[in-house]
Amino acid sequence: MTNPILTDWNTPFQIAPFDAISDSDFAPALDSALEQHRAEIAAIAENPEPASFANTVEALEAAGEALDKVLSVFFTVAGADSNPDREALQREFSPRLAAHFSDISSNKALFRRVADLWARKDELALTPEQARVLMLTHRGLVRAGAALEGDADARMKEIKSRLATLGTEFTQNLLADEREWYMELARADLDGLPKFVVDAALEAGREKGVEGPVVTLSRSVIVPFLQFSPRRDLRERAFEAWAARGANGGATDNRDIAAEILALRQERAALLGYDSFADYKLETEMARTPDRVRDLLMAVWEPARARADADAEVLSQMMHDDGINGALEPWDWRYYAERRRKAEHDLDEAALKPYLQLDRMIDAAFSCANRLFGLEFRAVDLPLYHPDCRAWEVTREGEHVALFIGDYFARGSKRSGAWCSAMRSQARFPREQAPIVINVCNFAKGEPALLSYDDARTLFHEFGHALHQMLSDVTYESISGTSVARDFVELPSQLYEHWLEVPEVLREFAVHAETGEPMPAEMLDRVLGAATFDMGFQTVEYVASALVDLAFHEGDAPADPMARQSEILQDLGMPHAIRMRHATPHFAHVFAGDGYSSGYYSYMWSEVMDADAFAAFEEAGGAFDPERAQALEEHILSAGGSQEPDVLYTAFRGRLPEVGALLKGRGLAA
Repeated sequence: MTNPILTDWNTPFQIAPFDAISDSDFAPALDSALEQHRAEIAAIAENPEPASFANTVEALEAAGEALDKVLSVFFTVAGADSNPDREALQREFSPRLAAHFSDISSNKALFRRVADLWARKDELALTPEQARVLMLTHRGLVRAGAALEGDADARMKEIKSRLATLGTEFTQNLLADEREWYMELARADLDGLPKFVVDAALEAGREKGVEGPVVTLSRSVIVPFLQFSPRRDLRERAFEAWAARGANGGATDNRDIAAEILALRQERAALLGYDSFADYKLETEMARTPDRVRDLLMAVWEPARARADADAEVLSQMMHDDGINGALEPWDWRYYAERRRKAEHDLDEAALKPYLQLDRMIDAAFSCANRLFGLEFRAVDLPLYHPDCRAWEVTREGEHVALFIGDYFARGSKRSGAWCSAMRSQARFPREQAPIVINVCNFAKGEPALLSYDDARTLFHEFGHALHQMLSDVTYESISGTSVARDFVELPSQLYEHWLEVPEVLREFAVHAETGEPMPAEMLDRVLGAATFDMGFQTVEYVASALVDLAFHEGDAPADPMARQSEILQDLGMPHAIRMRHATPHFAHVFAGDGYSSGYYSYMWSEVMDADAFAAFEEAGGAFDPERAQALEEHILSAGGSQEPDVLYTAFRGRLPEVGALLKGRGLAA
């Protein structure tokens, strides 16, 4: 029988035929796609004709179509709807894929053709976009080890394969810990919890097959519990389980995996002639060097820690007033911070959440995209990979732009966090193709589903990534959409969060789930007034993680990452009652793959730009200024990786930003 993954997808929008694909299709499809891709690469490398941009670089761009189809479907379901079969396949596929792409990057005949073109680049009459693609192709091969010979070449292949295996194990161990742990709640344990927290706990219990409410390690369940439960003993038990993900001993412990990953990365960088993995990784980012990253992080760390220390004194006094002696602990912070927020800003999240319905926040994100960029969204009924998923056709002036899929609810088969990915990226070569973009989140189910303000911000954040994919307008897929420097990719997503805080947006879309009444003006004022509340805590937990990531990769790899983590935090003066947002054993950004390794700082680097970029709207005609929106689309959202990030940002803003805008936006400026 024909494998449905490898057929022509004669489906609406040429989306994968999820209803026809079974797990047994993936392995044979991968076998066939790898064989086809190997043949395509061999034909390019062994072409007897002299190297040209068309027969080498464009041929590389066109190769691998079948493999792209297999991987886009598989990794979509492996991340968002895993099962034991898919986990086993992922363990099998990861080293095979690493070996496959390592073979390509070490193909000497292929590299000679690309290097020849690079040496003759000024003679080739390339368009600016073609010149950019040639540079990235040559640079990518060199950084992957294409120039290595002999033992060094062989060792690089071994390192890549082992890193792929370790990254998969790290991810699956974390998912297993998150999936297996839950804490059942008795009726008395529900005292003091708002209805939305109880409802989320009941839904989590149903998902776990348990009679009654449970607390799970899904952020949308455990964070509200830590905010509202007056039971300090239960908060401690839940928090410590959350903090211990990946460090529970046994088969799912990630500590040794992290140590091996760091050692292999250091060796990889040394083979390529770099002093450290951080030097290697940052070379192609906007930041360029570890010193520039550290300068930014420390400029934010000092005022953030001072704010957190002052806040800790207030929260400690509140705890002591409750008759609890001793130090404020990490499982106390969110509880007392929530009480303080209610007291100082008269802002109660239990009262706020009914105004933040998931469907209305989706509508708000769509509405802003319509006002800024003229996009329109029409719900379409398609067979998708899970019943929770929804799809919309995106059009502009009647023309198809993209297909957008939203997968919003937490479940045990989905890894934690939120992300955006493209099942297909925009391109005009070798043929026109419109993007298919997915936002995946982990919100608690409910009837209706209600979001925290942080959840709503996450929704806007991921939709900002989606717009970067949808509005891409380049020729070559390798520079399409979010194919940009890691410390630039978060600019569109973090910038889009600002539109959630535009008063007219909240007035229109923040309506009560039961009464339909808009959010009262005084509540809206309190929401916006509390925008920087607890920012010391939020900044410290993030910057600590970013500094640990940088330190891990800047010098010799630590034999004991947990001991090194403790040293770094001690040197920073980490407040006792705050933990890293992502401790090493569950720091998936850094250890599940190379994406954010030495790069977790990039959210803050991008925030420097997003604060400055939104100020450009405010300085012009307001949040929906049409000229600024057009400039944002032209110079950033549509441009993909067609130019260096600093060039793109300067074209949009007229200059590069400074850290002051970030400190002001976080309420940390003096």
